[in-house]
Amino acid sequence: MPKVTYTLPDGTERTVEASDGESVMESSVRNNLPGILAECGGNCSCATCHVYVDPAWRHLFDEPTDEEAELLEFAEGAREESRLACQLVVRDACDGVRVTVVSG
Repeated sequence: MPKVTYTLPDGTERTVEASDGESVMESSVRNNLPGILAECGGNCSCATCHVYVDPAWRHLFDEPTDEEAELLEFAEGAREESRLACQLVVRDACDGVRVTVVSG
C-alpha cells in the first residue's frame, strides 16, 4: 500500500497507508487526521480539503479539472501547488507522496 505523508496544520507530520484508488482526502478522513474537513464528502464542491502537493510529486496526479481550478481560485492561501485532496487519487506509484494540509 502506498504511504502518504501529511504535514498537518500544527506543523506535525503523519504518514499513513492509502489504498490504491483511494483519494488523499479519503485516506486522511479514514485515519482521523485533523485539518481536512471534507464537508462535501469528496464531490469537489467545497474546497475544505485544500492541500499543497509537494512539487516533486505533482506529476503523479491528473491535472485539475475546470471545476477544481475554479474552487481553488477562491480558496484562502491558494498557490500554484494547491489541489483539492478529494481529487488526488492515490496509485501505487504515489508511495511517499507528501501533502501539506491548508484547510482547518
